[in-house]
Amino acid sequence: MSKFKNFGKVILLAFTAVFIFVLAGCSSQSKDQTVKVGINPSDAPIWKVVQKNVKSEGIDLKIVQFNDYNQPNTALVQGEVDINAYQHTDFLNAWNKAHKADLVSIGKTVIQPMALYSHKITKLSDLKNGAKIAIPNDASNEARALQLLEYNGLLKLDDSKTLPSTRDIKENKLNLKFTTLDAAQTARSLDSVDAAVVNGNVANDAKLNPKKAVVTEKINKNSIPWINIIVAQKKNKDNKNYKKVVKAFQTKAVAKEIKKVYGGNEIPAWNAKL
Repeated sequence: MSKFKNFGKVILLAFTAVFIFVLAGCSSQSKDQTVKVGINPSDAPIWKVVQKNVKSEGIDLKIVQFNDYNQPNTALVQGEVDINAYQHTDFLNAWNKAHKADLVSIGKTVIQPMALYSHKITKLSDLKNGAKIAIPNDASNEARALQLLEYNGLLKLDDSKTLPSTRDIKENKLNLKFTTLDAAQTARSLDSVDAAVVNGNVANDAKLNPKKAVVTEKINKNSIPWINIIVAQKKNKDNKNYKKVVKAFQTKAVAKEIKKVYGGNEIPAWNAKL
């Protein structure tokens, strides 16, 4: 009887060990399935659709919102989020260079046409000599804003510069005065300037009607650097869960939500023919 009793204890201990191991494995697996994405608040309705899409894949997508263009990449580098989705390719390249980082794109999302808005004029010919223009202050969006104005005949820039700044203006017939602001603040400046070049998501947040923009960026092959992307740390570029999130974004349901939320201020880019 003693032997059978001891044997029973051994079996019980073995089952207990296996049970604890399984629980630990489940806990680890559950943790591995959680993905945190850093986004702009204006994109929250879109990412809720993605969140619903990936739930069937066993992924718990946590949405973390940031209110400016400086925080999401820093949070990604520091591991506070796993991926982010708020920037275009040129912005990422400039940020990586400035911060000696190696964040990488893992998928396309949208393209947001930049536009010149004003509360004071309705066409470019209304701009007066010395007019005040607000533009984003980060290197890539500043260059993009100036190139929009150049394309519309207001400026001539130094062609040798990949990312021209206000210092690279060669001709400025109207003697336009530039104020550089965080991209998220450009729309708010419209009451204190004559016009502002505003990113699509910022324009949407400010309830600016894209049909009433003074001029709008043309979407073509030159727009490729401005395609927004989902970004991860380089070491995680092949992470299967992150790829599932990308796939869940690039769907008809998300495209429908993008149109609902942004109208003409944002266009799905993963299948766009540029």
